[in-house]
Amino acid sequence: MNTLTRIFENKIISIVRGAKPEDTLKIAKALRDGGIRLIEITLNSPNALESIELVSQELGEEMVVGAGTVLDPETARAALLAGSKFILSPTVDLETIKMTKRYGAVSIPGAYTPTEILTAYENGGDIIKVFPASVGPNYFKDIRGPLSHIPLLPTGGVTLDNIAEFQKAGVVGFGIGSSLVDAKQEVNERYLMELTQKARSFVSAIRS
Repeated sequence: MNTLTRIFENKIISIVRGAKPEDTLKIAKALRDGGIRLIEITLNSPNALESIELVSQELGEEMVVGAGTVLDPETARAALLAGSKFILSPTVDLETIKMTKRYGAVSIPGAYTPTEILTAYENGGDIIKVFPASVGPNYFKDIRGPLSHIPLLPTGGVTLDNIAEFQKAGVVGFGIGSSLVDAKQEVNERYLMELTQKARSFVSAIRS
């Protein structure tokens, strides 16, 4: 199964920001145990490329690893060589999209307005991350009126309380950050158990 199909199937991309490599691996395993199969490691995390490589090698096919907060093609290439299968950006950078596609990976550029969303898609974006999604599900309903052919991924503001509403709005997946993984907390056994349970709750919310 290719990466894009796995994203469409599993839907939830868990965003890990700010964790050290050894903690990122523990977090990834806890998420996996809770049913999450997609993880985004942001490149503004400590030794992010090392984290990407570590999780890719340790969890293999169990967890699809992507890189987030990718701002330029050079960084995208480094992340892809470290093992990333998909690249997420907060903005529409056409050269980053081109580099990602050149390596056969999934491109998820970030956009907000209809013009940005269409531009990103027409230039090779596979899925368009709409950020921030704190504007709410109705915005996605409105956007999908004229742009129903474009796969949208709300990120920033998706919680357990509203994820079902986002799903009803017709999005293809969800980028979920601190409402799932809060890397500022101590990554101990209790934290990891709670994280696994939280992951189960998110997975259950989109399947019910």
